[in-house]
Amino acid sequence: MRNIFLWFLMLMINFSCITFFYKKFGKTGLYAWVPISTILANVQVVMLVRLFGMDATLGNILYAGGFLVTDILSENYGREDASTAVKIGFFSLFSMTAIMQVAISFTPLDVPEGLEMFNGVKAIFSLMPRLAFASVVAYLISQFHDVWLYEVIRNKFPSVKYLWLRNNGSTLISQLLDNFIFTIIAFYGVYPLEVLIQIFISTYIIKSIVAICDTPFIYLAEYLFRHKLISDKN
Repeated sequence: MRNIFLWFLMLMINFSCITFFYKKFGKTGLYAWVPISTILANVQVVMLVRLFGMDATLGNILYAGGFLVTDILSENYGREDASTAVKIGFFSLFSMTAIMQVAISFTPLDVPEGLEMFNGVKAIFSLMPRLAFASVVAYLISQFHDVWLYEVIRNKFPSVKYLWLRNNGSTLISQLLDNFIFTIIAFYGVYPLEVLIQIFISTYIIKSIVAICDTPFIYLAEYLFRHKLISDKN
């Protein structure tokens, strides 16, 4: 129960931070949050915990929260601005990976305390090329698909009362695509088929919970924007 409580607490902190960044800094705040969530998600992905009776990583909340950011941008500003956020996320992930791979290649100072800290950082950022490639490909395809599908659903159901439909519909389908791409590229041939299916199902269930829980926050973001309560300088 402790893990579930902490998981929901982190989920609420994540969505509250997104809302605060948007309220305080407008569209720029959402752009700023993208690299924060992308980088932290890839740090947390090495932290394995037990949630809802399943083995899971903590990075799912921050990663799935990126879909809320692009949905807010799609709703209030349009497809082009949402696509910009996806590009920022991609280059943030690529830059972080490249820089940290060089950083962990340094020869550390032969001091016990320094070696311990260096090895700890190295353990986090020593990403296998296959996993890094899977993450980047899945991110780009699923996020651009989310932006595209959101616009498609919005064109068919433009009313605010269908905001939940375009938010959840685009996110749940795009995360299904993301899960499939990442699982196949990262783990096909590494684990048996039944293990791949288990990884796919457990990860998607957790990401789906995050997607459903973000619904009140996109309504709040739309309300703030419609009533001109956003500190947006653009």
